Amino acid sequence: MEDAAARWWNGIWGRLGRRDVWLTRQVRWKVTARAGDSETGRVLRWEFDTEGEALAMVKRLLAADAGGQWRKQSGDSQPPQQT
Repeated sequence: MEDAAARWWNGIWGRLGRRDVWLTRQVRWKVTARAGDSETGRVLRWEFDTEGEALAMVKRLLAADAGGQWRKQSGDSQPPQQT
């Protein structure tokens, strides 16, 4: 079971422009980034030993994408399932 610590969304609807980033913890901190929608989007994942390292990656991801306006969401949503 993963604990969702935080979630961000760039505020753009649609398959091509939507971006989501999750910060989760399961023994280690995980960062998941998705480009596109939940069905056809590309998902990238990283794992970190500390929350600080994971949050540094989140900051890099949010700074690297110029599309939309990032908004922090409540932690009740789950990240994409691993395939």
